[in-house]
Amino acid sequence: MSEVLSPAATTQPPKVGFVSLGCPKALTDSELILTQLSAEGYQTSKTFQGADLVIVNTCGFIDDAVKESLDTIGEALAENGKVIVTGCLGAKTGEGGGNMVKEIHPSVLAVTGPHATQEVMDAVHAHLPKPHDPFVDLIPGAFGAAGLKLTPRHYAYLKISEGCNHRCTFCIIPSMRGDLVSRPVGDVLKEAQALFEGGVKELLVISQDTSAYGVDVKYRTGFWDGKPVKTRMLDLVQALGALAEAHGAWVRLHYVYPYPHVDEILPLMAQGLVLPYLDVPLQHSHPEVLRRMKRPASGERNLERIQRWREICPELVIRSTFIAGFPGETEEEFAHLLDFMREAQIDRAGCFAYSPVKGAAANELPGMLPEALREERRARFMAVAEEVSTARLQRRIGAAMQVLVDSAPALGRKGGVGRSYADAPEIDGVVQLLPPEKISKTLKVGEFTRARIVGTQGHDLVAVPV
Repeated sequence: MSEVLSPAATTQPPKVGFVSLGCPKALTDSELILTQLSAEGYQTSKTFQGADLVIVNTCGFIDDAVKESLDTIGEALAENGKVIVTGCLGAKTGEGGGNMVKEIHPSVLAVTGPHATQEVMDAVHAHLPKPHDPFVDLIPGAFGAAGLKLTPRHYAYLKISEGCNHRCTFCIIPSMRGDLVSRPVGDVLKEAQALFEGGVKELLVISQDTSAYGVDVKYRTGFWDGKPVKTRMLDLVQALGALAEAHGAWVRLHYVYPYPHVDEILPLMAQGLVLPYLDVPLQHSHPEVLRRMKRPASGERNLERIQRWREICPELVIRSTFIAGFPGETEEEFAHLLDFMREAQIDRAGCFAYSPVKGAAANELPGMLPEALREERRARFMAVAEEVSTARLQRRIGAAMQVLVDSAPALGRKGGVGRSYADAPEIDGVVQLLPPEKISKTLKVGEFTRARIVGTQGHDLVAVPV
């Protein structure tokens, strides 16, 4: 009698197509969902073809992102037909008062808001039953307790909290992601350790407001490695720095509001425990514009605070984002912003021309500026930002810097691309690596090399590995 194979032995595991749009915070949501899908035995892919269903993780922050998300959902429906939608756009209300995604694409299988791993999995289970339930540690390509990552293997984002307690008038994130909820400090450090042990050389700490970590739980004491650790920014950064040091890795801080207690982090940067790099979303400099924006943290004292930070840690690099043409912004207020840029010497700056976002309180403010003027001010701002950035880059010529290699074809014999401590992936410049001086010198992706800076190229540095 011939052996009859069970259906499970003859069929491929169900496949889920996955598209992740938006910011690093959305990316970490995607990583959680992908980890759970893989843990339950689903195959995942970045394409719609051949998938049994598709998940689209959306962005809903500005109009262009909303359009991209809606277009991607439409494309997935056209190519595959079975689509689950999650992310920030899933929390938005449409013209008719119902869910925006459902109003525009009524045939989607399910819609959830952001950070909704379980709701997404429930929808997947309803339309594509799970094949089996192995342990998370057995997922191919995963980082143990940290799960799957969508970034290259040598760097990863570490989300420490969700949501935001601020009510900035131009922003709708709290309406989509809710108030601040800090992750338990022990869980954060457990994930960080798993990432470092898996070979990650750069950990990028993200949240909506990194400086506010632990405020919601009154900085309660948690436990890590048998020791008490407070749920507080300083304590977390100290612990992450110690972990990174043990693995010869970097820790980079993003979305840091300039509260006074951030001063306590600067000595850790001066000691080399964490990178001397702060991503600080300043948005503007003029007190009246900051008041209309309802920005926190005594923004009118930002220049004084930045000068103090640089006294403690002269190597500090600051990146920031700004808005030009906010409702009611006068020419004098805009000139104040340009003066601030020159005086504060912001190393890396991005700028948006103000764009009305549906549901944002700023839409009701008087003095909406013509779109052409908003764009013109953005262009003027970026010209000043580039002038400042270029001058600061020029000062690095002749210096030797540690560079994390991101690309090195043929072992870097013809050069490669990397980043210094001053360069966060995808948002800042890079270090263009020339062929090494020594024939024996090779470059490897995910490893550090020393390089001598020999020139600049726009926002990038040019260096020779030594």
